Amino acid sequence: MSDRKRSTALALASALAGSAVLLAAPAAQAAVVDVAYDCKTPIGDKSAVSPIEIKAVKEGGGYKLTMSFQKGVSSSPIELGKGAMSPSAVIQVGGAEKASVPVSGPSNPEAVPADTPIKITDLSGTYTPGKSGKATFTAGVLTIKAMGTTTTCTPGNSPGPSLELEVTAPGGSAPQPGATAPATLPQTGPADSALALGTLGATVLLSGAAGVLWLTRRGGRARS
Repeated sequence: MSDRKRSTALALASALAGSAVLLAAPAAQAAVVDVAYDCKTPIGDKSAVSPIEIKAVKEGGGYKLTMSFQKGVSSSPIELGKGAMSPSAVIQVGGAEKASVPVSGPSNPEAVPADTPIKITDLSGTYTPGKSGKATFTAGVLTIKAMGTTTTCTPGNSPGPSLELEVTAPGGSAPQPGATAPATLPQTGPADSALALGTLGATVLLSGAAGVLWLTRRGGRARS
């Protein structure tokens, strides 16, 4: 084979191997989901819709979750000074297991004018799987504390997951698509052992009889 043909074959083999790895690797499925929040505020009930994005990054035995709000979900009748508002939320985990992951973020980095939608900073927290498998991550209750008051916002439209991901529990391994359980040899019990010994005994007996018959025939030929 020429050097050119050999190089082409190696390149093709590498490309195929890379494609196989990509197909085998579990990919995260993320989506920006509109969440309709119903908020209980100090000045009455409010509602707002914000697109929510959730991302996950593997860290040690768990995953760092980041929840991002693309629109404000509440407002204040008075100006909120820098650092006056502290947000937190819950991310609901479904799929392989049910869990709630608390996430929180920094206070507002700038003052928020009165009657202006409050931009929520990115909220983050750590999720440690109890089971390996596919997990879904959905926006849950949002809590905003400001100026000694608390506003609670609950998703009212049963939003779908913002993220689906194959996760691995500490000390475990993620299930691979198409994987099959290793084959095991059948276990033998006392009855099987007795049958095996009986078969072996019969084999030895037949072998002994054949030997005696052979010796008898040989002896008879010698005498004749």
